[in-house]
Amino acid sequence: MSKILEIFLGILTAMGGFVEVGELTFVLNAGSKFDYRLLWVLLLGTIGIITYGEISGRIAAVHGQPVFNVVRERAGLRLGLLTLVSATIVCLLTCAAEIGAIALLWQLMGDWPYRGLLVLALVFFLVVVWALSFKAIERTFGLLGLLMVVFVVAAWQMSPDAGEMARGLVPTLPEGPADQQLLYGYYAVTLLSSVMLPYETYFYASGAIEDKWTPRDIPLNRIIVIVGFTLGGFLAAGLMVLGKEFLGPRDIEATLPGIAALTAASEIGAAGLWLAIAGMFFAFAGAAIETALSSAYNIAQFFGWPWGKHRKPREAARWTVCWMLAFVLATLVVLTGVDPIRMVEYSIVFSVVVLPLTYFPLMALSRDKEVMGAYANGPIANAFGWFFFVLITIAAVAAIPLLVLTHGGEG
Repeated sequence: MSKILEIFLGILTAMGGFVEVGELTFVLNAGSKFDYRLLWVLLLGTIGIITYGEISGRIAAVHGQPVFNVVRERAGLRLGLLTLVSATIVCLLTCAAEIGAIALLWQLMGDWPYRGLLVLALVFFLVVVWALSFKAIERTFGLLGLLMVVFVVAAWQMSPDAGEMARGLVPTLPEGPADQQLLYGYYAVTLLSSVMLPYETYFYASGAIEDKWTPRDIPLNRIIVIVGFTLGGFLAAGLMVLGKEFLGPRDIEATLPGIAALTAASEIGAAGLWLAIAGMFFAFAGAAIETALSSAYNIAQFFGWPWGKHRKPREAARWTVCWMLAFVLATLVVLTGVDPIRMVEYSIVFSVVVLPLTYFPLMALSRDKEVMGAYANGPIANAFGWFFFVLITIAAVAAIPLLVLTHGGEG
């Protein structure tokens, strides 16, 4: 039974990666603007994050090394430090966006001041992460994040055209002027980045070590990444259906979490509205916890400090200060009044630049038979790993020019 419950690590990671507030708005707007033409990106991204999630979990189980130990070992101090700084910025910006989104969700339930809700969210996270064990966090937010399935139910009730969706699994450029095609390229790159956000592997590998995985857990690792990330992929596809069927005909842009909740309410009524709000709360909260802990994990692992929820705070004092400081800094960012949705869009674009720096060291170590022995990459893992490395490298090169040419995705 305890091994079965480990699957919530994958569910929590998938929820935080696929349906955090940036992914939510990007997928809804992608469906609204391009119908199902970008479904192929969700499919590719899902296979890609399954590939690297499995690799990072396998390295953690066999070698006992989390991602940033591998980055420093394989990339060297200077390039490793660059990756650390970049990854920490992405994590902090994403955490800030999730905290802002939670405050916006709470505003839907009462006319409370936004900045006061941000402070309340900060207190909530500090208390929850301090008080709960790692297993309690992953199971609570993993299980309750499943309420997001309400979006899949709502999408199903809209009876989307299966043939049109199938055609969306094949890359095709939209008709129209060049600026529309550039916008399509921008959404393709950002969707791929949002599905394969690097903090997912940081958190997942660190969680595997928190749970004391050994090589005997490798089959469980494969089950977790396949089930967890596939579930996230289905949720993202459901959101694209809602964007196409509900937002598109009404020319509505998903700029607030409340708009996403309305898409579920349109088919399921008041129950759908409240289930969507609850699901988004736990998904966004899971993402905030992932990113704050990932920031602390990365820093502690890179500098060789004691870390982990399995240690008492005094035994991992610097790591504990790091995750608390991550929540505080993220809250200060949104207290300035910056739009959390716009901020997470830019952080997602920036994160695609970090992807090659994160995933190349993982590929280098996972194929090393001297270190991994019988658990080194086989032909399939190598083929998928290098294919997606080339893909994300191309996306990294294209990301900033597309951001500029499309004026931040506004066309």
